[in-house]
Amino acid sequence: MTPPERVAEALRGLGLADSVRVFARSTATAAEAAEAVGCEPGQIVKTLLFVADGRPTMVLVAGDRQVDTAQLAAILGVGRKRLKMGSAEEVRAYTGYEVGGVAPVGWPTRVDVVVDASLRRFARVWAAAGATNAVFGVATEELVAAIGGQWADIAREPV
Repeated sequence: MTPPERVAEALRGLGLADSVRVFARSTATAAEAAEAVGCEPGQIVKTLLFVADGRPTMVLVAGDRQVDTAQLAAILGVGRKRLKMGSAEEVRAYTGYEVGGVAPVGWPTRVDVVVDASLRRFARVWAAAGATNAVFGVATEELVAAIGGQWADIAREPV
């Protein structure tokens, strides 16, 4: 099973519509994905892996924002120095996906999920679907509810 097929299966398992789209071009960055699907960059969900004191945490942030690691560390109850971005190897190990194609669904093990509150600006968002050229669209609130996400103010606007 390909990673996008695994994402489609995970979406169906969560009761979400399978809306995986595979492109001939890259959708690995928020700008590339937004151009491919014809939406605002903020509607692209960046799915990031952070490790807080050895505990993996999935972080979903709007494509036009950056994670404020101090705020995230406080929410996770660790000092800022105890929070780090997952390495490419950790991302593969925890998610089963390569960097640039990490989907917020279909992970081999359940982890904590923190979701950037600025994503609530959008009724519908797009997220990576397991490959650097695949995405899926979904209602924002439905995705967050299905994956057990916790809403939080964890992002800052770009300068």
